[in-house]
Amino acid sequence: MESMKYWLIQHPSIVSFRWTPTQLYGATWSFLISAISLYVIAALTLHLLLKLSRLRRSLPLGPIPALHSLIMSLVSVAIFTGTLFSAEAEARDTRWLWRRSRTTSFEWLLCFPLGTRPSGRVFFWSYVFYLSRFLHLLRTFFVVLRDRRLSFLRLFNNSVLLVMSFLWLEFSQSLQVLAILFYTSAYSVVCAFRFWTELGLPSKTPLSFTANCQLALLGCNLACHVGVLSLHYLRGGCNGIGAWLFNSLLNAAFLVQFLKSYVKTHSQRKSKSSCASSS
Repeated sequence: MESMKYWLIQHPSIVSFRWTPTQLYGATWSFLISAISLYVIAALTLHLLLKLSRLRRSLPLGPIPALHSLIMSLVSVAIFTGTLFSAEAEARDTRWLWRRSRTTSFEWLLCFPLGTRPSGRVFFWSYVFYLSRFLHLLRTFFVVLRDRRLSFLRLFNNSVLLVMSFLWLEFSQSLQVLAILFYTSAYSVVCAFRFWTELGLPSKTPLSFTANCQLALLGCNLACHVGVLSLHYLRGGCNGIGAWLFNSLLNAAFLVQFLKSYVKTHSQRKSKSSCASSS
């Protein structure tokens, strides 16, 4: 346990981490905008080329999607563990300051004090989470190549997560610790489930399982946003509230798109089941 904690929260690179756009990979606005633009254009181009080629068979990808799901699950577990231990270490090291300001550890998870800088253990794992979003983008191309499907919801969701995780670091935004814990816990389970199904092992309803996990994640996220807003007015302000407001609008837009897709999918399943029972 001590060795694991050293590599997760006590390594000098983690303790001395600082978000600096000139020294870190992908830490500039130009890189973020270029990466999202390239991702959307590449996905749309690939989907269009496959449509024009009129290939009916899906391209064999072998074990690549399964390995990707396994890697994403393990990476999510590592980020979750590192963030959890880092939050506990920050709570232990700054407990004296919280007592003076009458702030609890849970309030700190929701609302960073004004003047918080993007440095230290927590922000290191926030940066790792940001980088992991680029690895997650590969799944879009797997779906296009194998299933010939490309939805606006997928492109929008992946782009929003990239922007959100970048804003967490750029503006030391409040709520990011809980958000990372929620996202990585959900992704570790979902990606492990996808790895299970990619291996051909039995699964009843993989689509509804992942959708329900996403719905639960959005519900927890919404509840935490209400807590941040309350603390912002009760405690005299939360750090990065402007970025939090922008992320809230992105989350609201994604929630609307997700609920439309969720209701549409379930209505189609009910119609299919009713047709099957009547026949």
